[in-house]
Amino acid sequence: MFEWSETDEMIRESVRAFIEKEIRPHLDELEHGDLPPYDIMRKLFSQFGIDAMAGEAVDKMLAKQQAQADRVAAGEPAPEKPGKKAGANPLAAQGSMAAVVVSELTGVTLGSVAAVGVSLGLGAATIASRGTLAQKQRWLKDIVTLRKIAAWAITEPDSGSDAFGGMKTYVKRDGDGYLLNGQKTFITNGPFADTIVVYAKLDEGDGADKRERKVLTFVLDKGMEGLTQGKPFKKMGMHSSPTGELFFDNVRLSKDRLLGETENHTGGDGRESARSSFTVERVGCAILSMGIINECHRLCVDYAKSRTLWGQEIGRFQLVQLKLAEMEVARLNVENMVFTALESFAAGKMPTLAQASAMKLYSTRAATDVAMEAVQLFGGNGYMAEYRVEQLARDAKSLMIYAGSNEIQVTHVAKGLLSAR
Repeated sequence: MFEWSETDEMIRESVRAFIEKEIRPHLDELEHGDLPPYDIMRKLFSQFGIDAMAGEAVDKMLAKQQAQADRVAAGEPAPEKPGKKAGANPLAAQGSMAAVVVSELTGVTLGSVAAVGVSLGLGAATIASRGTLAQKQRWLKDIVTLRKIAAWAITEPDSGSDAFGGMKTYVKRDGDGYLLNGQKTFITNGPFADTIVVYAKLDEGDGADKRERKVLTFVLDKGMEGLTQGKPFKKMGMHSSPTGELFFDNVRLSKDRLLGETENHTGGDGRESARSSFTVERVGCAILSMGIINECHRLCVDYAKSRTLWGQEIGRFQLVQLKLAEMEVARLNVENMVFTALESFAAGKMPTLAQASAMKLYSTRAATDVAMEAVQLFGGNGYMAEYRVEQLARDAKSLMIYAGSNEIQVTHVAKGLLSAR
């Protein structure tokens, strides 16, 4: 894949029209944190039919799984699993169109995209990959259609980059269920989430090394006794993405809230599901970075043509041309990284964690550099909220920390290189 298709470009124009009509009039409210993004994003899903398509896809998947379960219950042999076909990955068929939608929205309201992205790409995806059929039937469709919003809770105050080793949130067996205690922080959608996927260590009371204890994954619902959802944090950027703390005080969890309903999941413990989510999230960061770079690039080219100094357009000055040229190089590089990832998904292949980390490391650094140069190119105007490039600079910086700090990405890339044979 080397360029966007005609269909992709048509989608782009439609999304831009939606942005102008439905998002820009509310941008200040979103950016001040006064307006949660969920209703606007629900309107987007409804207008483009995304909610209906997602609901139908979940219905078909669950019906197929139910039929298989019924055959097994009746003593019939389970059908052989088909080989992996090109395009079998759910991101494959509509991957480029999804990338267009996400990148266009990101250039205007990154926080809104992040809020929905976490709900779908982490919350729903974890339930879909690790849940039993009954658990998928219980939670999945409401999330993918945005009727409900999900949070994905792994980060803690003392264990950001050391997510597993430093994890202190724990569960203890209590009769047929568990008791959950602890705290999570920096949780996207935390203040308002209806459904919360929580990672916690199993305390078996055997004095085992706390860093090595098994990690289990549970699903909580808003309003459960002992669950407190903190107020949204005030942040440097991504203001339209509500972020907050979660507190667990003896939250009683029945076994049907443990994903897979077993402590010995066939896919490994919670660490494995989280690592899979990290890969998808970091590839997503490249798409988000592309959106910021595209918008900065567009705004700067327009400004260089219209802003005049000493009787001529500033685009005639070589230092301004240098900034524009370097933005174009960054735009092409990140776009090509996204094209490569989409090609892999279409072939039914997932990038390795090291590859995803490399994408995240480069693209988020490029987006931050481009956004800061955009502020500089606009001069005094660039420092004013009215011109929006200052918002893009604040938002871009968050991507260097989001989904694992860039310093951690370095270690994943290096480990991948050093372990290769």
